[in-house]
Amino acid sequence: MGERNASFGPPPRGRLSSLGVRSVAGQVFVLQVAVVVLLIAAAVVALVLQARRDGTLDARHHTLNVAEAFAQAPGTAAAVTSADPTAALQPRTEQVRKSTGVDFVVVFSKTGIRYTHPDTNLIGKHVLGPYKSAITHGAFTRTFTGSRGLAVDSIVPVTKPDGTVVGLVSVAITVEEVQNAVNRQLPVLLGSAAGALVLAAGSWVLVSRRLRRQTHGLGPAEMTRMYEHHDAVLHAVREGVVIVDQHGRLLLANDEARRLLELPVDAEGRHVAELGLAAGVAQLLVSQRAASDEVHRAGDRLLGINVRWTDGGGRTTRCVATLRDTTELAALTGRAEVARGRLTLLYEAGVRIGTTLDVVRTAEELAEVAVPRFADLVTVDLADAVLHGEEPGRAGTEMHRVALRGVRADAPVAPVGHVVRLLPAAQQAEGPAADRGTLIADLSAEHGWRAHDPQHAARILDHGIHSLIAVPLRAGGTVLGRACFWRSEHGQPFDTDDLSLAEELAARAGVCLDNARRFTREHAVAVALQRSLLPRGVSAQTAVEVAHRYLPAQAGVGGDWFDVIPLPGARVALVVGDVVGHGLHAAATMGRLRTAVHNFSALDLSPDELLGYLDELVVRIDADEAAGEAWPGVTGATCLYAIYDPVAGRCCMARAGHPGPALVHPDGSVEFPEVPVSPPLGLGGRPYETVELPVAEGSQLVLYTDGLVEDRDRDIDAGLDLLRETLAGHPRRAPEQTCQAIVDAVLLPRPSDDVALLVARTRLLGPEHVAEWEVPSDPAAVAPVRADAGRRLAAWGLDEIAFTTELILSELITNAIRYGTPPVRVRLLCDRTLICEVSDGSSTSPHLRQATTTDEGGRGLFLVARLAQRWGTRYTPTGKVIWTEQSPRGDIGEVNLDLADLLLDPGGLPDEPSSDPP
Repeated sequence: MGERNASFGPPPRGRLSSLGVRSVAGQVFVLQVAVVVLLIAAAVVALVLQARRDGTLDARHHTLNVAEAFAQAPGTAAAVTSADPTAALQPRTEQVRKSTGVDFVVVFSKTGIRYTHPDTNLIGKHVLGPYKSAITHGAFTRTFTGSRGLAVDSIVPVTKPDGTVVGLVSVAITVEEVQNAVNRQLPVLLGSAAGALVLAAGSWVLVSRRLRRQTHGLGPAEMTRMYEHHDAVLHAVREGVVIVDQHGRLLLANDEARRLLELPVDAEGRHVAELGLAAGVAQLLVSQRAASDEVHRAGDRLLGINVRWTDGGGRTTRCVATLRDTTELAALTGRAEVARGRLTLLYEAGVRIGTTLDVVRTAEELAEVAVPRFADLVTVDLADAVLHGEEPGRAGTEMHRVALRGVRADAPVAPVGHVVRLLPAAQQAEGPAADRGTLIADLSAEHGWRAHDPQHAARILDHGIHSLIAVPLRAGGTVLGRACFWRSEHGQPFDTDDLSLAEELAARAGVCLDNARRFTREHAVAVALQRSLLPRGVSAQTAVEVAHRYLPAQAGVGGDWFDVIPLPGARVALVVGDVVGHGLHAAATMGRLRTAVHNFSALDLSPDELLGYLDELVVRIDADEAAGEAWPGVTGATCLYAIYDPVAGRCCMARAGHPGPALVHPDGSVEFPEVPVSPPLGLGGRPYETVELPVAEGSQLVLYTDGLVEDRDRDIDAGLDLLRETLAGHPRRAPEQTCQAIVDAVLLPRPSDDVALLVARTRLLGPEHVAEWEVPSDPAAVAPVRADAGRRLAAWGLDEIAFTTELILSELITNAIRYGTPPVRVRLLCDRTLICEVSDGSSTSPHLRQATTTDEGGRGLFLVARLAQRWGTRYTPTGKVIWTEQSPRGDIGEVNLDLADLLLDPGGLPDEPSSDPP
């Protein structure tokens, strides 16, 4: 235990016993004097009885005092929680047991396992009795009957400084032992009681009154215990305690205070100013003001001081100050704050750098994270190849500045967009070369750097910049660029720890930059593929005036597309489609579907038939690809296919899972036509429905993909309402203006999906451009129709192609009469080209073949194909139509040459129309 701890043990049993006996005896003696001297014999008897009762009380007090003193003694709690409590506590308990005269002093755990006992065979055994009450309710004393008679046992918890109970101390004594001591004193008491009674009466009254007044009514046992506790706590705590009176004299200082303040041995009783204390500490102790955790320097220590002044009788009497050594804590706190700040900076860098897959934005995020918490100025330079998504080769001598951020706007370095040349570290005015990390703690001491560009160096130093760290931005061993961190007069120079932090920031930014670079490359490839698959321009159409937009999403290009496809008969097909997803797969799938739509439209199919064939194609593509490697499929593709006829002024359309169009009428009203909803492409086996709408001249058909009106942050109904508001009330607006208005008003700033937009203003082909005849089923009717057609061509100013047109009509009408079924009709359309159409009620289609020299027929369609630019067949609900197109500026020389060749061929004559069997 040590000498100091031994001195704070419990007081001797005899002292407490005699104090209690004198207290009770004095009270009885005063009572006897006050009542009658003649009853001294009876008083002696009462004294004996009272002594026996007090024996039990004294035993309770004695055991409780011993238990509390041992439990609260310095080192007891530490010994209980040590690796071997028995070795640390057994000698001490036996020493206390022998010195205090108790029967036993037992220390045991909270679970009741003994650590000490006079009988060593019981050590490690479980304690019997209600000891757990002391853990929850504190110390208690109980009376029980033991092997030696009536006994008293006091149990006190052992606690840590924070109040946690770690063990229990039990002290017991037999009441008979106390009573025997009293009985041995009884003859002496009886003999001296009569003589001492009278003399002690007066002095006892005076002394008792004075003691009661000075101890505020506390008895001797309480005063002894309070003093022992006070002295133990005062010298055991690890905080210094100082008490100073109102005159500045030191009244008390415990051991820790003497060590911290380096007080002399005779410090108590002297004035604070005479003790050689630090000025701040001395001033605080005599200032008569309260303080909480004020830090003052005392020699090479930092002391945290708390001061409270006690108030007695309305005036300040003395101050109590506690002192704590915070030197090491302050140093650790400072280092911990620096480390915490760096970890926080690295965490924020991981969160804030690389939020986008944009190379320049990633570099800007690195600069934003570092300023002003790490540097006062940050510049980021990247190789030109990185900006274009390419992988840089060997480190070059030039880089492009892409980011600059500082606490001041007038940074004396090259601005963003400037090309920075990399020079050796000793000469580099904008930072060392980018192939290694470099720390320059004092720029003014770098003479080579200043000599290379004195003016630039002078501007940097005049700006207050004094320290620099330049680190490469690497990814996989490839240098993408470099980052330079600068500090000015507001910050401390960089050190090696800062260099490590800068390299960590650069490493994280380098990975993000490489990801952005790769995305830039892939995005560029996807955009190039997407652009190559989309129409680069829309040819002029008589039927409609068209404007369009394609806007890729932030995530990259996707599978949205549009098309304007000319069809026979001056008609036009308007197509808008969408393949779900983004990237190369979506773009490639879009290209396949767009090509299929072009091929199917060449067959002049109705919208529902075309979508049916397209659906079968998607199903077949999925089935074929699924048989090989993993294939995500194209399920989710949608399409809207519309055919507008400018002669009839009608539009028929069908859709496969696609949003319906908007129709802007000539009066400015907006309608969303009811187009039957059909499932998306790729589900297979579902029929598609077609709707036919009358469309007035000057109307606008607005076709779009769902990315225009629907988004994660906006419901499709809200998007459609906004589209209606944008379109309404502007009937005379050109399609190009309508496109721009929709993009400005409806499109979100950062759309999550691609947007394809197609606006077509409709036109009509008037009656003056259309000529129609119904031909009887008689070959003789061919000549009158040819004559009428020639006159109409002359009226249109197409005399140059009249002859070839009559030949074409002659062949087509003859075939229709011979091989077709009534009714036979002829229609001429004067559009950008001359269109000849011959229809009949048969669904059989003629075909082109090469006739031999011995064949009598078979050259009719061959002649048509040679004279017309294009020809073909389309089917209608009532039959078929064979059509041809001719340029109004026909090349007569080439046609005559072709005719001469044909006339020399004995297979057919122009005035005897040959025919081709179906």
